[in-house]
Amino acid sequence: MLKQLKANLPLFAIAGVSALSLGIVAALVNTVVSPEVAEVGEESAGFLGLPSRDPFAKHDPVLGLALQTPGQRQEALASYVEANDPISRSRSQYLLAQDLINADRGGSAVPLLEGLDAEYPTMAPYSLMALEQAQRAAGQTEAAQQTQQQLLSEFGEDGAIAPLLYRLGQQDPAYGDQLLGQFPDHPRSVDVAHQRLTADPHRADALPLLLIIARAGLHHPQAGAALVRLKTEFADQLQPEDWQTVGFGFWRRSNYAEAGPAYANAPVSARNLYRAARGLQIGNQRDRAIALFNQLDQQFPDHPDTGLGLMRLTLSLSDEAKLGVLDQVVNRFPERAAAALLMRANILDSLDSPSSAQTTREIILQDYSDSDAAAEIRWTNARNAADQGDLATAINWGRQVLAHSPDSETAAEAGFWTGRWAHQLGEPAVAQEALEQVIAFQPESYYAWRAAAALGWDVGDFKTVRAKVPAIAPPERRAPLPVGSDQLQELYLLGQDQKAWERWQLEYTNRQDPSSEERFVDGLMRQGVGDHLDGIYQVSSLAWDITPEEQAAFAELAEHPDYWHGVYPMPYRDLIETWSAQRQLNPLLVAALIRQESRFMPSIRSGVGAAGLMQVMPGTAAWIKDRSDIDAYNLDDPLDNIKLGTWYLDYTHREYNNHSLFAVASYNAGPGNIARWIERGGFTDDDDFAEKIPFPETHGYVRAVFGGYWNYLRLYDPAIAQAVEQLQRRHAG
Repeated sequence: MLKQLKANLPLFAIAGVSALSLGIVAALVNTVVSPEVAEVGEESAGFLGLPSRDPFAKHDPVLGLALQTPGQRQEALASYVEANDPISRSRSQYLLAQDLINADRGGSAVPLLEGLDAEYPTMAPYSLMALEQAQRAAGQTEAAQQTQQQLLSEFGEDGAIAPLLYRLGQQDPAYGDQLLGQFPDHPRSVDVAHQRLTADPHRADALPLLLIIARAGLHHPQAGAALVRLKTEFADQLQPEDWQTVGFGFWRRSNYAEAGPAYANAPVSARNLYRAARGLQIGNQRDRAIALFNQLDQQFPDHPDTGLGLMRLTLSLSDEAKLGVLDQVVNRFPERAAAALLMRANILDSLDSPSSAQTTREIILQDYSDSDAAAEIRWTNARNAADQGDLATAINWGRQVLAHSPDSETAAEAGFWTGRWAHQLGEPAVAQEALEQVIAFQPESYYAWRAAAALGWDVGDFKTVRAKVPAIAPPERRAPLPVGSDQLQELYLLGQDQKAWERWQLEYTNRQDPSSEERFVDGLMRQGVGDHLDGIYQVSSLAWDITPEEQAAFAELAEHPDYWHGVYPMPYRDLIETWSAQRQLNPLLVAALIRQESRFMPSIRSGVGAAGLMQVMPGTAAWIKDRSDIDAYNLDDPLDNIKLGTWYLDYTHREYNNHSLFAVASYNAGPGNIARWIERGGFTDDDDFAEKIPFPETHGYVRAVFGGYWNYLRLYDPAIAQAVEQLQRRHAG
């Protein structure tokens, strides 16, 4: 039967490989699977349902097909259906069956799925769920009902059956009750809660249903409304733990002013007190905020959140009062001491005590020489010297930043300009060393691109980047997650993103205080279902943690093969490449601009009405329509939005003779502002112009877009990835 099936499998329409798939730089460089991915290892073999010494636990070629489109992988998967290795055979059968089901040919998938639950125990409930779906598609009603009963009896405690309970519950509410009772954190439970509240907003069980949405449904479009109902209609019924759930919901949705009062009613803890105080502070409730910051200090004097809380407290105090609080931070929280001292020095400057301020800065340089604060002081000294024409002194200060704080954000900027100044003074060796250090130690920075361009790498410059057409090699497979069940691992490796995300919702029980590893996995799971806004945030925010434990966890996660692709994913790759080619634009520059504009969220709206992936204003879209061959359009449609956005980016390039710095800045600030800045002058070259952009938003925008372009280049272009890797090896140690 399988041979016959293989011969008759349909050819699927070939779409572009989804660049949302995450992977590793080494795969991009060598076009082979890296050892970290290929060699899962004996300790990890168990979660695949394999004997610990089975060689295919280390080298299963099916995982190299999991991220391809159905049309691209169909023939290869069909060949593995008859593989001798059981895990390759099982995985290929499952993926082929899913492809058939998704192509509305579920009936053809039945032979692939029959008996697969026994051969593929890790994925048994998912195989049976697929079989039941295929049987229904084939009109095998009795067989489908038998499979349903098998699922309910054998896997009744497994969250994989939640979609089945949801579907059955649409006809029989008892199944919906079972779903809510057994798997309240599953997305289908959130859907049931919303449906029931929509049908009867004031039903007797409205409170527990709203709490399900508040706890597990922050992804839901109506989550905000549920939080508002809880705090307004049910305030007298909420327990302290419920208030914490409400507070966390508002906090996670960046509504800090609403989160503060909710956290003020939550159980007393350092985190809750900090968020209550900070939220009230943002909500302009100064006196209550100060009282809660003081309570935090009194009840949790040694907690890391208290150190942060004291730093925030200073925002509500007079300059004189700030000094005493900052002294407390210096004495009690060594990880924040340097930053607190720098704040103290700046306040002393404002109080007209320059000698005391200078003494404080000298203390930072002496006692906290490797800190970010010390790097900032040295960099300020370097810029001041450069502004006075003393490039030798500026270079000396810049090199000190690189020597003492090579990993600080300041080091990237300092290294680039130190290289520029050294070049001006005719010191090519010093220039090259500084520029290479930027790439080696701050490879993700905007200044790494500027350094690479200054070194003559083929990465494009402000005047040439438009015309570049980089090679784009998306990662070929994924690496095992740092946390998660066997089923979650397998679903993720197989590219079954929707099911993996649903599984993760059941396992992500520590939502309000997750570990670094859990935040990382949550970010990847969110991106798998298109929530790139929160997904990118979850992954990238790991770099902001400051405690030694968090920093150690981040250092390990940053080496995970999927980390950087979680920070710089590339969904909608097909559309980006197609319309970039149509407009003769660099596709990675377009990807970077989209990432900055919308985080790849097609229906997002700005406060002023800019819409979609490329944040096109409705008025601009109408203006483009009158000047192009674009007729009807829908700004929420990724195709139409990218078509319009790339037209406008092409227009801004043509307005400035293909000068991408001016074109990108114009995309954000408007052509009129850029023209005025150019006419006003006062800059010596492109880098100087980029530094002197007078609008803070546009200044940051330019860095973000071109920094994003560089990161896409170093991650997706094999030649650049290899060059960065080789340079880092040379500078290792």
